Amino acid sequence: MLSRLTRPRAIAVCALPVVALLATAAFAPLPFSVAGPGTTANVLGQYRGTSVITVSGAPVRRTSGQLRMTTIVATGPDTRVTLGDVAGNWFRTDRAVLPRDAVYPSGNSVKEIEKHNVEQMRQSQDAATQAALKYLHLSADKVHVTLRLANVGGPSAGLLFTLGIIDKLDGDGRGGDLTGGRTVAGTGTIDASGRVGAVGGVALKTQAARRDGATVFLVPKAECSDAKAELPKGLRLVPVTTLQGAVNSLVALEKGKGSVPSC
Repeated sequence: MLSRLTRPRAIAVCALPVVALLATAAFAPLPFSVAGPGTTANVLGQYRGTSVITVSGAPVRRTSGQLRMTTIVATGPDTRVTLGDVAGNWFRTDRAVLPRDAVYPSGNSVKEIEKHNVEQMRQSQDAATQAALKYLHLSADKVHVTLRLANVGGPSAGLLFTLGIIDKLDGDGRGGDLTGGRTVAGTGTIDASGRVGAVGGVALKTQAARRDGATVFLVPKAECSDAKAELPKGLRLVPVTTLQGAVNSLVALEKGKGSVPSC
């Protein structure tokens, strides 16, 4: 004979599968990465004991100020990110929960991803050098530029590499520094013709920049709204779309005259 379940028992029996499902979901891996502000590096100086920019075949000037490229640091492509990780970081201003495919190429192994990032950095360095030499009307046959930034991958340092080469070779073109003695940070890809592209993660990169002393941040114009979302106090955003525009803005800041765009 079957006995009738009391209401509390019925609720308990029905709740068991739900609790089990929630428990499983809480510990199941999800296709997300958790990111935060990463390291920054002054491309005019050294990084981990090695000069970031080395030039031969042309006179190199002594610079003041800093040009700091910025990064984010994210959980690895093979890291298990659970519902608890997502919930715990979702509302933090110094963390971002991103689709894993937005951080790493989909379907690749860790080694393949590392190789991809290294190749992107190499291509970025080549484009940065070409853009700088073209801007300065110098020939790659006579001027050789070497860029070194250990353990950093991806293309997002392109704009800062280009500006660093220009500052070392020509400054503002009138004997001064592009930085005006400031600590300037930024991000953005660049192609050989000097066009600046978006990179992602700018709201975290601005935090890294301010943490390391920057007062000016060069941001791809298309990412202005993202950069303003969690903008630290004391950091001025300068939107850029081209190398020429970035140089013009830095010179205007240095001289204290001329228009400087804002987000």
